[in-house]
Amino acid sequence: MHNLNLLKFQEVDFPEYFSLVSNEKVMAQITEYAIPFEEAQSDFQKLLKRNELLEHFGSYKINDSSKNEFIGLGHLTLDEENDGIAEIGYMIKPEHWGMGYGSEIAKVLIEKAIETQVKTLKAIIDPDNIASRKILIKQGFISEKLCEIDGLPGEILSKEL
Repeated sequence: MHNLNLLKFQEVDFPEYFSLVSNEKVMAQITEYAIPFEEAQSDFQKLLKRNELLEHFGSYKINDSSKNEFIGLGHLTLDEENDGIAEIGYMIKPEHWGMGYGSEIAKVLIEKAIETQVKTLKAIIDPDNIASRKILIKQGFISEKLCEIDGLPGEILSKEL
């Protein structure tokens, strides 16, 4: 077990955020391209605004406090059309892949969702991301459908709380 610390991203956290979204290995499973600096700055400002809206929802900077090291990002995002549904997601720096962080981050995000009115959690992954799929299945998610999302292959998984 790792000693995870999740805090909502703040203005000063842009370097950590950019280190994730500009990493081609990380983004290969998400947008299929690294995000350039200006686009990342714009995206980060939107992320900060969303973080202010709802107490339990938003994007979290994840540190391993035992190592005092930035691990990645996790988000819990409320569905704008149905407040009984939320989405979880995470991005982990490649040097921390395969070390159990994904499972622990998913557990923490599920626990956060349980504290809210959310009844259903969803996760969207690249169908080729076998590691992420295994993490979600172990947490009780089931595959709903394979589809195209923003022009890219996607798989939607869900879990009833």
